[in-house]
Amino acid sequence: MFSKRADGRVIKTIDPLNKIMPYIMKSRNDSMNMYEDTFPCQPMDEYIKAKAEQGITLGYMHIFMAAMVRLIALRPQLNRFIMNGRFYARHKIWISFVVHPTLKDGSEETTIRLCFEGTETILEIAEKINEAVKRETTGRTGENGTDKLARVLTKVPGPIISFLVNILMWMDKHNMLPKAIVELSPFHTSAFFTNLKSLGINHIFHHVYNFGTTSMFFAFGKEKVIPVIRKEEVIKEKHMGFGMVSDERICDGLYFALSLRMLRKFMKNPAMLEEPLEKKVEDVR
Repeated sequence: MFSKRADGRVIKTIDPLNKIMPYIMKSRNDSMNMYEDTFPCQPMDEYIKAKAEQGITLGYMHIFMAAMVRLIALRPQLNRFIMNGRFYARHKIWISFVVHPTLKDGSEETTIRLCFEGTETILEIAEKINEAVKRETTGRTGENGTDKLARVLTKVPGPIISFLVNILMWMDKHNMLPKAIVELSPFHTSAFFTNLKSLGINHIFHHVYNFGTTSMFFAFGKEKVIPVIRKEEVIKEKHMGFGMVSDERICDGLYFALSLRMLRKFMKNPAMLEEPLEKKVEDVR
């Protein structure tokens, strides 16, 4: 109905083959590509130790989120989403992730959604993450906006919830969803993260949601010692595994593959992320 959105702009210069894909694969669940890999932990452990000696506390998720923000800033097709057959480029980089205040049955989880320009350093990103997590756990005095919206929607009987959600999805499809709701929704995001390491289980392949605009979902699991080949010799190394599910319509396989190669470079040398990016790369018009 309308082409303008609060969270992105229409991309008009899409090649014909890619342009027809959203009409063949109409939902994100139709378009899911699944990929799994591992990152060596040693470079991250060494970087985390060096920062700890400077009084800076970092973890694997800080490094990965910072690497993803930088990657999306340099590889703008990863920051696309599909809505109602149209390709959109997001105005900013949004990252959503789940937080559990405690690891006990019945503990209510909450979701954090952070916005980045793409030029931030790893230390700036880590600080923003830490502040948000602290606010939603130890310093939390009530529900955040996302939790309040969910609670309002679930105060009515199930059939009415279904009706309201369908209305919201229709409004989103036709670019009529209010900006205030988009900003509260963790499902309107560049990438969604979940860390299963604290639960002591391996990574999974988490679906991308049909509601919202999530184009990539990353799930991490506990580290494992695996055999790898180094200089024609088999040795054992600690690796962090992850599963990624993406909307294949946003870019082609070669673009994804080259992007993952760049991501691996950042993960092997997190110090690269300490320098701010002068300017993020803009997507085509």
